[in-house]
Amino acid sequence: MHPIRQYRQYLTALAMCLAGLMATAASAAPENWFDEAAAANSSGAASIRVSLGEQRAYFYKGKKLVGVSRISSGKAGYRTPKGHYKVRGKKLKHRSTLYGSYVDRNTHRVVRADVDTRKHRRPPGTYYRGAKMDYFIRFNGGIGFHASGNVPSYPASHGCVRMPRHMAQKFYRYAPVGTPVIVTN
Repeated sequence: MHPIRQYRQYLTALAMCLAGLMATAASAAPENWFDEAAAANSSGAASIRVSLGEQRAYFYKGKKLVGVSRISSGKAGYRTPKGHYKVRGKKLKHRSTLYGSYVDRNTHRVVRADVDTRKHRRPPGTYYRGAKMDYFIRFNGGIGFHASGNVPSYPASHGCVRMPRHMAQKFYRYAPVGTPVIVTN
């Protein structure tokens, strides 16, 4: 075989091998990760970018990416609005004022779940218990990031950005009030 032809075959095989390794590395990359040392020690301000199409939130310190989290944004009729925002406030133990359950006053059992207080009247003998939204980071009116035990990789919320609890804790810890939040497709 001619040396140039042999060299081309070698380069083609090498390129295919590298492509396979890169694909394996990408598929093995963790879905959620956060480098706390980089978040604490990197220079520059914190910022968060939310990709609605990817259902991911990206945490930056300066220009350095220090964390990625799977999210679940707003479903049809409750879409998480795209735009440029800033963190307006934070609350460690927050409960929704709109979405939750009606609970029996005597037995404390849920009488009706998935309540929207604007649409569903409270039955007699019950009280309203708002949905838990721990590690709440408000960035647009009543919309914010928060911990949830239900974070499918598709839009499923009432507009907020749900995150796995361990990731919501990290974003909460490292995103001070005033942190820019950009929500994109």
